[in-house]
Amino acid sequence: MKKIIIYGIVFLASVNFALAQNPKEIPLDQAWKDKIEELAPEKANFPFKKKKKILVFSLHTGFWHWVNPHTQAMIEILGEKSGAFEVTGSTDIAMMEKDKLKEFDAVVFNNTNAKGDYRNLFVDVFSEDASMDSVAVWKKASELENNIIQYVKKGGGILVVHGGNTMLNNSMEFSKLIGGSFDYHTKQQGFQVRIEDPSHPLTKSLPAEGFNHVDEPYFYKNAYEELDFHPLTYFNNAEIEGQRKGQEKTSGKTYVSWIRKDGKGRAMYISTSHNAQSFENAAVLAYFLDALQYVAGDVKVDETPIGN
Repeated sequence: MKKIIIYGIVFLASVNFALAQNPKEIPLDQAWKDKIEELAPEKANFPFKKKKKILVFSLHTGFWHWVNPHTQAMIEILGEKSGAFEVTGSTDIAMMEKDKLKEFDAVVFNNTNAKGDYRNLFVDVFSEDASMDSVAVWKKASELENNIIQYVKKGGGILVVHGGNTMLNNSMEFSKLIGGSFDYHTKQQGFQVRIEDPSHPLTKSLPAEGFNHVDEPYFYKNAYEELDFHPLTYFNNAEIEGQRKGQEKTSGKTYVSWIRKDGKGRAMYISTSHNAQSFENAAVLAYFLDALQYVAGDVKVDETPIGN
C-alpha cells in the first residue's frame, strides 16, 4: 500500500513537472489581473519626479505570442499601482513616426515579431500597401528604423521583450542598439535564471540565487558577439537541453537580460516572457517595474559594457 502511494506521488509530481515545461494558454480575465495586482509592488523602488509616459507597441507580422495582451495588462497594472507611469497600448505603425515617439518617455516592444522572409516588421507592413513599390517600402521601413535609433540617442528609452528583438532582426544597426539579434531558441523547459551581480540596483528585486523559470531559452547572434552591454541575468549553457545540432554550448553562459546606454538614451532587453505564468511572481513583477523605471530615465545605474 505504501509503495502504491509513493508511486502515485511520484507520478503526479512527474505529470505536474511535464505540464510545467509547456504552460498552457490562460485567459486574460479579471481573476488573472487581480492576481497580478495583488503581487505587484506597492510602490516604485526608485523615486520619480513626475509620472512618465510609456508606449507598449505590440504590432507583429510573424509568430503570435498569446502572452502579448497579458504583458500589456501587466505593465498597465505596474504603472497604475506604483503611480510611476501611464501606459498607452498600440499596434499602429504610425506610432513609430518621429512626432509620435517623442510623446513618450519610453517604448516597450512587446513581442513585435517579424516574418521569417526579411525579419523586418516595417517591410512586412508596408509590403501590403499596393501603392508602394519595393523601393518605397524599404525606404519607409528604413526611415522608421532610424526614427527609433534617433529616439534613443536623443534621450528616449526602449524595453525589448522576448521576441521583440526579431522586429528588425537582420539590421546590424538595430542589433547594436539593443545588444543583439535573435538566432534561435530551444524547446520550452525549466531552467535557472541566474543573477550576474546581485548588488546592481536593477537586480536587487530578484533573489540573489536567481529563480527557476519555464521559457524558451534564447540564443543570439550579430551584435551580441560584441557583448557591448551590461548584463543583468543569464543561464548556464550546459544546463539547456535541445540546443541546435552542431552549435551546442557545453560551457559558459548566455545572457537573459541586459542594459545598454546609447547616446543620451537607454535600451534594455528581457527574454524571459514567453508565458503569462512568468508574471505570477512578485520578484519578476518588481524586476519589470525597475526595468521600466530605468528605460524611462528615473534611475541612473552602472551601464558599463563587458565587451569581448
